[in-house]
Amino acid sequence: MEAAVVQNNGEKLMPILAFTLVFSIMNASMFNVVMPVISKEFGITPSQVSWLLTGYMIVYAVGSVTYGKLADKYRLKDLLTFGLIFFALGSVVGLIATEYWMIVLGRILQASGAAVIPATAMIVPVRYFTPEKRGRALGTVAAGLALGTALAPIVAGLVTTFASWRFLFLLSLIPLLALPFFRRYLDNQKGSTKNIDFLGGILLGGAVALSLLAISLGEWLLALGGAVLLILFIIRIRTAADPFIHPKLFSNKKYSMGLFITFLATALSFGMPFVTPQFLSGLNQLSPAVIGLIMFPAAITSAFLGRRGGRLADEKGNSFLVYTAISLSFVCFVLLSIFVGASPYLILFLLIFGNTGQTFMQIAMSNTISRTLTKEQIGVGMGLMSLLNFISGAMSTSVIGKLLDTKETSFHLNPVAVYNGAYVYSNIFFTLAILAAVIVCIYYFSFSAFSGKRGMKAKLDERKSSSTTA
Repeated sequence: MEAAVVQNNGEKLMPILAFTLVFSIMNASMFNVVMPVISKEFGITPSQVSWLLTGYMIVYAVGSVTYGKLADKYRLKDLLTFGLIFFALGSVVGLIATEYWMIVLGRILQASGAAVIPATAMIVPVRYFTPEKRGRALGTVAAGLALGTALAPIVAGLVTTFASWRFLFLLSLIPLLALPFFRRYLDNQKGSTKNIDFLGGILLGGAVALSLLAISLGEWLLALGGAVLLILFIIRIRTAADPFIHPKLFSNKKYSMGLFITFLATALSFGMPFVTPQFLSGLNQLSPAVIGLIMFPAAITSAFLGRRGGRLADEKGNSFLVYTAISLSFVCFVLLSIFVGASPYLILFLLIFGNTGQTFMQIAMSNTISRTLTKEQIGVGMGLMSLLNFISGAMSTSVIGKLLDTKETSFHLNPVAVYNGAYVYSNIFFTLAILAAVIVCIYYFSFSAFSGKRGMKAKLDERKSSSTTA
């Protein structure tokens, strides 16, 4: 009976969680559209206004793993209550801001609260659903992520067209409506962790913050500082009685390899939406509004197919979904490397393959990694996955940004690329296609090959047992 109640509560929680996740993801990116407007209004430089994104990203990334660790000790419903209230508080500060620093403060407060949502989105499917039914729940999470990504530029454009950009902060008050439902359906379960190693958490947060700043600003001294803090963090978790992250988590080879594959796959998922607006603007001379409309069908399609991807994972296994995802992404990247610069309508069609592949990959790897963790490791283990996603995204966009500084080149990796003036973009997409092929090979030798051998061994053992009995 108790298991049935948990399952029932999980079914009720998933749409509420997806609803909240949409606004969390929208809030992370919709201010990108209005940064030029804010820069002009307050008379600040583009580098200064970029702190609206950089500050939010750093706090959001560090917060996701912090909330995951806290979930190993405290009730998830209490963490969500704290997070959603801070999310709303930051929105109020941003709404009434009269100085630029107040807007940055509002964004940081928003991020410190909103970071509880992706952490919860990773924990709830694992706690409330059995491994056999977890894929569908993770599909709902992926649908929320894709929908938030799809709606962000369109909503931001509409709000700023018909009202002030400040009203974007009002949208972040809406998740408070979900709080009573979270309080009702989340259980009172607490983790078994006795003490929280706050010094270890500070060292990890500092290492991540300096690393992200180094990537964003291109400052090697910041990278060096991040490396030093990372070394101190490693020393700390090896010597502390109750470390922030227990070293034995990384001795789990399946978990570590899953994180590595997810890190590479996230580079793909951040690469395409970063490059696409660049070439649609530079090669096709499209306005930002039209670019948003071109990218919207792919994002909304992947959102609707998210639950279908989850069901495929449950019915046919994670490996099947990974191979499907990589196939879709590979086809998309190869065709884009050939036809980049062609009709925007063709690009719109090709993006559907890529976005769907990315959504499926996220579901499959979240499901795969969750199965490598014990119940006590779920919070911090899935939180680390979210953290690495941010670092991977920051690194991939930074590297691609450097490549895009070279607007024209005669060198092309794809010999059948159609447009001479689009070789830079073609090379980037061709490289992403190669990375997709590398990822599927690593996954096969890390998971599929192992599972196949283990399954074959089990069948042989069963036959031997049957023969012995006979």
